Amino acid sequence: MTEKDGGLAFLPLGGTGEIGMNLNLYRLGETWLAVDCGIGFSGNDTPEAEILVPDPTYIVERREKLAGLVITHAHEDHIGAVAHLWTRLGCPIYATPFAATVLRRKLGEARLDQQVKIHVIPCGGRFNVGPFDIEFIPVTHSVPEAQAMAIRTPQGIVVHTGDWKIDPTPLVGPPTDIERLREIGDEGVLALVCDSTNVMTPGASRSEAEVRQGLTELMGTLTGRIAVTCFASNVARVETIAMAAQAAGRVVVLVGRSLRNLDVAARECGYLSGVLPFLPEYEINNVEDDKIVMIITGSQGEPRSALSRIASDTHQSVALGEGDTVIYSSRMIPGNERAIMQVQDNLTRNGVRVITDKEGYMIHCSGHATADDVRTMYDLIRPQYAVPTHGEWRHLTAHAALAQEKGIASILLEDGDILNLAPGAVQVVDTAPTGRLAVDGNRLLAMDGDVLSARRKMLFNGIIIASVAVDDEGYVIGEPKISAPGLLEAGEPESIRVQEEFSNAIDEIPDELRMDDVSFREAAKTALRRALGRKLQKRPLVDVHVLRV
Repeated sequence: MTEKDGGLAFLPLGGTGEIGMNLNLYRLGETWLAVDCGIGFSGNDTPEAEILVPDPTYIVERREKLAGLVITHAHEDHIGAVAHLWTRLGCPIYATPFAATVLRRKLGEARLDQQVKIHVIPCGGRFNVGPFDIEFIPVTHSVPEAQAMAIRTPQGIVVHTGDWKIDPTPLVGPPTDIERLREIGDEGVLALVCDSTNVMTPGASRSEAEVRQGLTELMGTLTGRIAVTCFASNVARVETIAMAAQAAGRVVVLVGRSLRNLDVAARECGYLSGVLPFLPEYEINNVEDDKIVMIITGSQGEPRSALSRIASDTHQSVALGEGDTVIYSSRMIPGNERAIMQVQDNLTRNGVRVITDKEGYMIHCSGHATADDVRTMYDLIRPQYAVPTHGEWRHLTAHAALAQEKGIASILLEDGDILNLAPGAVQVVDTAPTGRLAVDGNRLLAMDGDVLSARRKMLFNGIIIASVAVDDEGYVIGEPKISAPGLLEAGEPESIRVQEEFSNAIDEIPDELRMDDVSFREAAKTALRRALGRKLQKRPLVDVHVLRV
């Protein structure tokens, strides 16, 4: 079905077939709607980058037909890429008050806050974005004001869940609006585009109220400094930790910029009202060890996070050691296992007790729907088609199996698949280019581009640089200098051998190549590669600087 036929289609550019980087598109006729725009964290397969965003090229090429971007909630994997990608998208944004507050802070840091039009939509509100008639439906998640979306079109209704779970006692924000979901199901739903992250967990979801009780009981048994690490955007968990600390007679300090930003945004929107003000980080050493709880960023082992620096004894104001405890009130995102274990190992080496939910303590529950939650959602919505999203392939296939249990046809997609929803057959009809961009300071780099390709090569094979001074006839003056950080040590026999063989090789460069700097440089690079030979069993990045004097 083509755009001019007025058809309805769905296209994930990120977050389907992977964890994080959620960027979803709906097309009605020729008009596009974007839903969420998030970051992902690099795993063991991409050590040359830390933060990744989805490549928006497909929709950027159609930006004049992009009616708007709707944010379902304020988690980084749904909102974190907006500041990086908005200049390419250039569209208005629609978000709840809390998500809008978080987003404005991010845009302010990027100096975009005066350029971006943000429409603040109340929780449960109904609004139009171009031809799309959208209704927010409150759902429980680990951040305030998470919203599912009922997208009404002339071709049918699509329910897009965002991240959600069923929790009768969520503590922060209302429970999932079961009755409204059932009423929308009664209208007749064409497709349910649904979160798959936690679908492989059997049974019903655990409640945040259970975590609050578990952390309160645990903290009452501990001495020394207590640090709790969790996702910085989890307002309910921050409140839970703070309440547990207060019950244990301890004050709370936030460690990490993202947590401080969350505190400001949450209190601005009326959350954390029952929590005493947090102490600033610089007052940590003025509080007795048995009277303090620190909430710290870095639960996923991020190398520059506060917890990673504390574990390696490089944090400017916080230290943990013998008699102290770190509690991991978070889940391990696939791909981060090695980094997390390294931080935990460093903490343990320093004498810190590390507690995770594997020890049997009720210190974490997921904000995502379990298998029973997903079954309940299908009973409420009763869609004609199930479209699993937000997960790796194993999550998507497990989700599809649950839908089939309910007699609902399931369509399995990956990023870039263009799914025709109506009219006609519900099937993948085309593909769009997708990819990942790495956030590198204030710029975005293609993962398969020259810069990161060179970085990968340097990371695994090293780099060797030679500097050569030549006269106006192209003959070498003095001795060439070689630097090979991470590959050769200055003064070692192998380094001396390479330098001697390189010096001899450039003396043999033909005269006709010596007068042209480009030709001489390429010939010198070839000579340097030969000098390295096969002994190192490496193919480092090779460069030669030529100075003509």
